Amino acid sequence: MIPRYNVLGVWLHATDPGGLVRAVEGWVAQRARRYVCHTNVHSVMETLADERLQRVWNESFAVPDGMPLVWLGRLRGLPVRRVYGPDLMIALCGRAAEAGWPVFLLGGAEGVAAQLADVLRERFAGLRVAGTIGPPFREATPDEDQAIVDRINGSGAELVFVGLGCPKQERWMADHRERLAAPVLLGVGAAFDFLTGRVSQAPRWMMRCGLEWLYRLLQEPRRLWRRYLILNPLFVGHVLLQAFGVRRYGTDCSDQAGRTRAQG
Repeated sequence: MIPRYNVLGVWLHATDPGGLVRAVEGWVAQRARRYVCHTNVHSVMETLADERLQRVWNESFAVPDGMPLVWLGRLRGLPVRRVYGPDLMIALCGRAAEAGWPVFLLGGAEGVAAQLADVLRERFAGLRVAGTIGPPFREATPDEDQAIVDRINGSGAELVFVGLGCPKQERWMADHRERLAAPVLLGVGAAFDFLTGRVSQAPRWMMRCGLEWLYRLLQEPRRLWRRYLILNPLFVGHVLLQAFGVRRYGTDCSDQAGRTRAQG
């Protein structure tokens, strides 16, 4: 039983990278159909204005991929650690190489998924990359969408790593979960660019201190200024409203103390 905690209406699992790897092993063995949302401040704020998107998150196995969310879990006495998308992808590819699970890579700009496949094969001897697709940035046509589904299903993949950016990848996983045979879909966001070296990662000390946002803002100010300079302060305000009981977000943990969800 993995406890969960509510952050502005999004239920996060109080786990760690090892706990998620073990959960994935169980889902593959049971042929379960699950999808994983790596969650940060930006993604939580996206759900505030979109009830359907909040349902997408709450029907997933959502994990904290942002230090503010980790700190909020620890304040509630939960054993939470950050589940960082690129690190989780590396851990699962290592496990897939050992277990013989084929993996599929969906996302990135043209050629990035294929480049990532080469990086992963070089790092993990025996890893089976069943296929790669760099889908168009525009909305896929019905025929294009069906072709993607057919390629993934025909590949025999057990894990599908989805790097389409937030919240596109989460919507895609929710919409396609029942159409895909692979037991586990994982939304890993910018991991495709990080692991291929297209985008540099923040130093680990900045990650631990919760300053990764500053590093990324300095790297891409024109694209990310709104996310960090507007949404981050708004997030703090909403968290305070939730903490002091001024506003309710979904079903708060205070209403269901000790609420847990079985994971098998």
